[in-house]
Amino acid sequence: MAKRGGFPGGGIPGNMNNLMKQAQRMQRQMEETTKELEEKEYTASAGGGAVTVTVSGKKEVVSVKLSEEVVDPDDIEMLEDLIVAATNEAFRQMEEASSQAMSKLTGGLGGLGGGLGGGFPF
Repeated sequence: MAKRGGFPGGGIPGNMNNLMKQAQRMQRQMEETTKELEEKEYTASAGGGAVTVTVSGKKEVVSVKLSEEVVDPDDIEMLEDLIVAATNEAFRQMEEASSQAMSKLTGGLGGLGGGLGGGFPF
């Protein structure tokens, strides 16, 4: 009676073994890259430098700096808008850096069948 499932000879074929090793290596690289990205900071300004916001790779606001001339009690709405604009730009920079770093890693998936999902019939 033949075994159900598995591979002939009971072992993992060479290609599957190599694939597993490649996946493990890529997982380690992704973990290292994620840690590096979380330790970085991204700074953006708005209003010609009147508002500067720094965010971390952990998606936290680290600091907000305001120049004196932008603090106008009669125009709080403008200050709020500048803070939002600078914060959004800093987060955009962080996301772009993260996306670029991860695409470098996933770009190495060519050996896994031509990229994510490539080479599979579904």
